[in-house]
Amino acid sequence: MASEKKSLSQVIRERRATPSFDGEPIPAHDIRKILEAGLAAPSGYNLQPWRFVVVQDPEQRKRLRAASYNQAKVEEASAVIVACGDRDGWRKDLDEVIRMGREGGMPESYAAQAEQSVPNYLSSFTDEQMKGWLNKHVMIAYTHMMLMAEALGYDTAPMEGFEQDKVCETLRLPMSYWVVALLAVGRLKGADKFNGGRFEIAHCVFGEEYGKLLK
Repeated sequence: MASEKKSLSQVIRERRATPSFDGEPIPAHDIRKILEAGLAAPSGYNLQPWRFVVVQDPEQRKRLRAASYNQAKVEEASAVIVACGDRDGWRKDLDEVIRMGREGGMPESYAAQAEQSVPNYLSSFTDEQMKGWLNKHVMIAYTHMMLMAEALGYDTAPMEGFEQDKVCETLRLPMSYWVVALLAVGRLKGADKFNGGRFEIAHCVFGEEYGKLLK
């Protein structure tokens, strides 16, 4: 198995959105480790509504580029992980989620409550509410994968520039899938992106209520 080359704190401090990749293939065991990091992410009711399509074939990357506003890095990257959420995942997966939970020590009272509350809660969502719910959960898993890729020594580019319908058509996604973001992974080619800077903690963080400095 691959071993991490960077610490988490180093990854967070040094990561940049890679502008260009060299296209060299990534070993299958590294791709798997990146994906497993995403699959280990937390989610509401442990429903794990994320679905990932790994695009590595050069011709398929070219087609995906055409669905992503012709961004060159989609075609240059060694792999592009298309992160999706399944609107109907909870309907298909709830029984299995509860079964796994029971195996892991889930109390029967919690299982019985989940069998009722999850369908009541999620079936009430509008399509826009469901997309928002999927976005939140998929992006947690997405970030796990991005950080793992960087820890393994790869470079990444998180991407939100794509056309939903065209990506769905290119990848032949089920109608229940909602594409959240693309993650390009590979090795940097050329100069890295400039450091855009970050706001100081006092600009974004408050203590107890808005406007109070965190002590």
